[in-house]
Amino acid sequence: MTRQIPWLRVFVQGAVIVGPILPALLATSAAASAQLPVTRGQIWGSNERRYSSPMRTGLPESSGGFMFCRLWYNTSRSMPSGLGWSTDYPAADNNFMTRFEELTPTYIERWKNGDPGIAAVRATDPDIFRCPFLFMTDPGSVTFSEAEIAALRDYLLKGGFLWADDLWGNRAWRYFETEMSRIFPEYSIEEITPEHKLFSVLYVVEEVPQIPSYQSWSRSGGRNGGQTSEFGAETAVPHLRGIFDDNGRLLVLVSFNTDIADGWEREGDIPFFFYTFSPPAYGLGINILIWVMSH
Repeated sequence: MTRQIPWLRVFVQGAVIVGPILPALLATSAAASAQLPVTRGQIWGSNERRYSSPMRTGLPESSGGFMFCRLWYNTSRSMPSGLGWSTDYPAADNNFMTRFEELTPTYIERWKNGDPGIAAVRATDPDIFRCPFLFMTDPGSVTFSEAEIAALRDYLLKGGFLWADDLWGNRAWRYFETEMSRIFPEYSIEEITPEHKLFSVLYVVEEVPQIPSYQSWSRSGGRNGGQTSEFGAETAVPHLRGIFDDNGRLLVLVSFNTDIADGWEREGDIPFFFYTFSPPAYGLGINILIWVMSH
């Protein structure tokens, strides 16, 4: 029997009323304001380190709200940028949940102590079907097991969605592309350009933003002229690419040569980095989730 993801229906109802009631606070056109509203929730500072396991096991009890699920995987190789599955964790996940609740009428899931309902799950965990989507970081560092390949294919074909972020350079791309071809040998990876309606479903995002890690940006000059490309000419052009099924539904999205989640993670740390990179990071992230959960 096909297992459906019950949260999808809740989000679609909320997404219908997003546009008329919210100004385009995160629009990236030159004339748009880059200000975010004063937060009502907690914004987390980064304490970035490599985690061997999630901060909490399992998923929060379901009350019908949106849950942020991160894909927990074993690292098979070390890439020049990233910390494996836990890159940008947990601050990026927590901060995105806080802003998502503020900037849309979406109700978010929470843990019993009130923290945003973020979770990290294995591909083979049966509870993966409770996840409205999976967020994956440093995807060039993974080689999936056969069981993970089968489980991810099942999840994605039955209504799930995977967003892979923080993938830099040609070598990492080749590893990622190989893993995706193992999951979906029948589908190719396609370029998603700013003409796609995903870029304007709520906020006007005129281009794929290139967001570097804070460490890379600060080493190259920071606010005095820091570079957004982490590895020079090879990674100078950011991309969004995706895998679509036969009906045009987006199954997998990859943000390549950019680290969108760092725009969420660092909000509580460095004000200048926040004002420079967080508005497009949140704008694109919210657009992506609205699009995939309503199409």
